[in-house]
Amino acid sequence: KLQHTRTKYHTHQYHIMIPTQNRRILTFTAVHPCESVSITTLIDSLIKIAGEILSFKSKHFSTNKRSVKETLRHVLNLLIVFQEIRVGLIPADRSFPRSAILSLSELHIIFQKLVILLEECTRKGGKLYMLTNSDQISAHFRTRKYEARPDRDDKRALDSVYWIFNLFENRINPNRDEVVRVLDHVGVRKWRDCVKEIGFLGEEITVEGKDKNEIELLSSLMGFICYCRCVILGGIDEDEDKGEEEEDDLVIRGLNVDDLRCPISLEIMNDPVVLETGHTYDRSSIAKWFSAGNITCPKTGKNLESTVLVGNVSVKQVIQSYFKKEIDQKSMKKKKKKTSIPESLAAEEAGKLISDFLAGELINGGPKEMVKALVEIRILTKTTSFNRSRLVEAGVVESLMKLLRSGDPTIQENAMAAILNLSKDISGKVRIGGSGGGLEMIVEVLNEGARRESRQHAAAAIFYLSSLGDYSRSIGEIPDSIPGLLRIVKGCDYGDSPKRNALIAIRSLLIQHSDNHWRVLAAGAVSVLLDLVRSGEIGDGVKADSIAVLAKIAEYPDGMISVLRRGGLKLAVKVLGSSEVSPVTKQHCVVLLLNLCVNGGSDVVGALAKDPSVMGSLYTALSNGECGGGRKASALIKMIHEFQERKTETGLERERFIHAW
Repeated sequence: KLQHTRTKYHTHQYHIMIPTQNRRILTFTAVHPCESVSITTLIDSLIKIAGEILSFKSKHFSTNKRSVKETLRHVLNLLIVFQEIRVGLIPADRSFPRSAILSLSELHIIFQKLVILLEECTRKGGKLYMLTNSDQISAHFRTRKYEARPDRDDKRALDSVYWIFNLFENRINPNRDEVVRVLDHVGVRKWRDCVKEIGFLGEEITVEGKDKNEIELLSSLMGFICYCRCVILGGIDEDEDKGEEEEDDLVIRGLNVDDLRCPISLEIMNDPVVLETGHTYDRSSIAKWFSAGNITCPKTGKNLESTVLVGNVSVKQVIQSYFKKEIDQKSMKKKKKKTSIPESLAAEEAGKLISDFLAGELINGGPKEMVKALVEIRILTKTTSFNRSRLVEAGVVESLMKLLRSGDPTIQENAMAAILNLSKDISGKVRIGGSGGGLEMIVEVLNEGARRESRQHAAAAIFYLSSLGDYSRSIGEIPDSIPGLLRIVKGCDYGDSPKRNALIAIRSLLIQHSDNHWRVLAAGAVSVLLDLVRSGEIGDGVKADSIAVLAKIAEYPDGMISVLRRGGLKLAVKVLGSSEVSPVTKQHCVVLLLNLCVNGGSDVVGALAKDPSVMGSLYTALSNGECGGGRKASALIKMIHEFQERKTETGLERERFIHAW
């Protein structure tokens, strides 16, 4: 069985995929020293690169540990030789044999490739995946006199991984000690390490062009490492890299992407290196430049005394941060489009084992275990509908609902966040609404949650739950539901995102059940929303959502009267004519004006027609067909034209009557 499992997953092991932002298939870009290089420059460069190679001695290798140790020993011996040669060199010494310079030049290329190989073997997040490629990595450590063989410890760890896959497929929990041995071997010892591994594997799965076997392997590895994070490892150390991530965000926010492009290829650099002139180029591009016989800096034209390339670590880190941000955004889009069902049986069954374990921790675990289980459930429910459905089947909803009344603010917040995520799917909605008093408990958190974040999550959950008509009626009937949402809308301590959550929840309640109309009016929504739009202290998204709710309210005569009495007509015309709002906001303005005119009749149309700027704004909205307001704008323009024509005809008839009299 084990041999069958290994064969099934081993079909991919003829290449190794490196992370998307710096994708290489174990290809090594190296610059050949120029033919006229001096022996002094060459030896100095070899000493420098050897030092860089030896700096990897303190790092953890997830695979081929013995091969790495032996390689570093050889490099150390060579470094001693280089240093002795350097001491005996006379400046401008030309007596060194040509054959020796050629040999040292070849060694220089080998050293460059070795640096890249060691970087890939110690790459954060790819440790487990590198283990599955240990045979191919071992082949790259071979020399003429030293035959690097696959590490027996690697083979033992890899056999354990495949055996665990087999256990997962049969929905059997693996031996904890065996799992820990695998994690220790690859250097995954903390919760945060698992997060990095999952991030790496998630990026790889979304890359186009992978065959079925490779995707199945990646999916199984993700199921394994997710099981390790949720079931095997204890504490959560998620804040360790928070400062580093925030710093990366600040760097990226003010970044000009063109600064990351190679001056030669004009592409974003994969491996930035610096010349002696201080200018940075992509290693492969500058290598081609030198190979063509150019010994000058492409940007300055200055002749170079040395073609030694020094890695630009700071630029490389910025590029990696930039690509990580891009990958995260693209991955989220792809995950929304792709099915959420795991690509392998091992991952699917591992997900069920994880769900059962976490459900048990909520019931039987101590305070620390419960908090960790809540965090894991919150993370899992945010990722895929598969995870959400498995957790619902495991019975976590009932436990989460009870925890909403916990006196611990952290427990309440995480429980509410998990409920929010589960409310996105129909199975979660049914279970939440079906639990005794579930909707009432969510409204209770909306109004009395210990933390602002808990109240925000409750508002968003109400939006998802209100998409079911019966739930919309039930939520509206709870006395504090709509007032609670309005408190978030007008609250000064809430940002645009929670305000928008509350606004779309109110709009959903209005759309799904007509009885909620008078409840929204009674709660004073019209004055709150108009004041919010007038304030100018909100983003365009909040403004658009506020006007959308007002437009829905104005569909009814009493709502129309309430909006008109508070100056809603004049405000809508002003926003419609503004150059600082989006087409979507203007679309909602058109709908609001149309509803006011339909329910208000000729008096409202006449008041609108008196404003000389309104027709120009409406024609602009009409021409902007992609925003969806064209038909509404056309209908409103027609109403104003018909009113003006009737007014003209009435005036002519009056003049004829007076003249005849």
